[in-house]
Amino acid sequence: MTYNDLRHFADSWGLLGMALLFLGLIAWPFRKGAGDRNREAATMIFEDDDHG
Repeated sequence: MTYNDLRHFADSWGLLGMALLFLGLIAWPFRKGAGDRNREAATMIFEDDDHG
């Protein structure tokens, strides 16, 4: 494969693949059933706090 072939691939399918990966990673925390796990991760740093 030449440089031009690789560049054409990256400009078309590579860009599409990266866009789909980006959208998938953005949507991952909003999937059904992820709320409890996200809440747990968000409050994990406060579990060992001494409240008084």
